[in-house]
Amino acid sequence: MVEVPERALVVTPHPDDAEIACGGTVGNWVRQGTQVYYVLCSDGSKGSDDPKMTPQRLAQIRHQEQLDAAAKLGVKEVVALGYPDGELEDTREFRKDLVQAVRRFRPQVVFCPDPYRRSFYFHRDHRITGQVTQDAVFPYARDRLHFPELEAEGLEPHKVATVLFWGPEESDTYLDITDTMDLKIEALRCHKSQISGLSEEDATNWLRNWCREAGEKAGYEYAEGYRKVQFRT
Repeated sequence: MVEVPERALVVTPHPDDAEIACGGTVGNWVRQGTQVYYVLCSDGSKGSDDPKMTPQRLAQIRHQEQLDAAAKLGVKEVVALGYPDGELEDTREFRKDLVQAVRRFRPQVVFCPDPYRRSFYFHRDHRITGQVTQDAVFPYARDRLHFPELEAEGLEPHKVATVLFWGPEESDTYLDITDTMDLKIEALRCHKSQISGLSEEDATNWLRNWCREAGEKAGYEYAEGYRKVQFRT
């Protein structure tokens, strides 16, 4: 189990990843009073097979879709870093961006992709995002001598209590989203550019079935599964 926190931060590689991976938990926690914040790492500018689409136009579309989906779930703020889709790298700049977000929002819980998933189809941006988020949480956001320029700006070090990695090979933590499964799907529907051409049934049934399978492992109707890492605070 994970105690419902006062604040949570979701670090998502692309628009729509957060809704697919943890939208039910986000919606459920917001209803219980948690302040949830998003960091959107890439601009999503490559996610289309439309020959008439341009990266610039797609980035604008997907940014608005992410804002709409986050609003549907009750997310307080979306910070868009704007890195090109498919080009996330483990750099000091990216790490600093995430440390800045952790120190600014001061979450007890951070969500991000599991960087150690072995499946070949796991998107590279997900692996990089998960790794850089993990490093940003521990030790960079915690230790004051990392990025001293942030402390000079008033962003004090912060210790995150829990990281919930989504998409692991094997989950060890399941959170009940039975009451927010429909809300999760409503949020996914905001990403129209990613589900265009699909029927209403095809666009959402896979997600419902996936969460039902997770729920069966934990005795819930619907659930989201994570790998949990806890830190001493």
